[in-house]
Amino acid sequence: MPKVILVTGASSGIGKSIATFLSEKKYKVYGTSRNPKNTENFSFELISLDVLNVDTINKAVDYIIDKEGRLDVLVNNAGMGITGPIEDTPTQEMKAVFNTNFFGAIDVMKAVLPNMRTQKSGIILNVTSIAGYMGLPFRGLYSASKGALEIVTEATSMEVKGFGIKVISVAPGDFATNIAAGRYHTPVFENSAYKDKYQENLDLMDAHVDEGMDPIEMAKVVYKIINTKKPKLHYKVGDFMQKFSIVLKRILPDRMYEKLLMNHYKL
Repeated sequence: MPKVILVTGASSGIGKSIATFLSEKKYKVYGTSRNPKNTENFSFELISLDVLNVDTINKAVDYIIDKEGRLDVLVNNAGMGITGPIEDTPTQEMKAVFNTNFFGAIDVMKAVLPNMRTQKSGIILNVTSIAGYMGLPFRGLYSASKGALEIVTEATSMEVKGFGIKVISVAPGDFATNIAAGRYHTPVFENSAYKDKYQENLDLMDAHVDEGMDPIEMAKVVYKIINTKKPKLHYKVGDFMQKFSIVLKRILPDRMYEKLLMNHYKL
């Protein structure tokens, strides 16, 4: 019997690639979007779910279980980007990114766990970010929200292992998607102390996304994890230097690593 898979944030980008790839592998895939439209362009069923609204989360999960009788895999992918100097970024925007990337992901986990416990099986894949392993200038809030989800993944993994459920994080680097268009960008204020450096870094970030890897690479890793008997706790998907930056952070003195990042971001 093919696995039943829920992929949040599947209307575009990495989520759409994952959901499309898995449906082509003959899994029963349900993707979600806050406002599903033009659903005939999808090879999987696209249903309504807003991670900021628990009622819509529960309704989507109930719909899948009513229809299929089970839910085997959650790919917790819905998220948003944010850029800006910490000092200049409005606090309500900081809270909004945590509500989506952190609390929203947790609420989806909470919705699927009771059924997975009953089944005594299930896989939860939390899509985090290589940026979540380090504090990046002008992306500190995004890094923090994804880093927090990495830590919660570790804690949840231990809590639910006894019920036969696997919880795993998959951290992508830069991928060629439309994430830059969907980010909250703190404006480059004329009177900001960070004006020139922040603008330079905005241009650098957009270039990195445009030159990023094909999202299909993420889909292939998710497929491999689903079919691995004993998956690792953390996976990183990116180019060599992105993955190597995590290793360097582990082995270099803090200030030396900070200097490397500052040189990279021309600070």
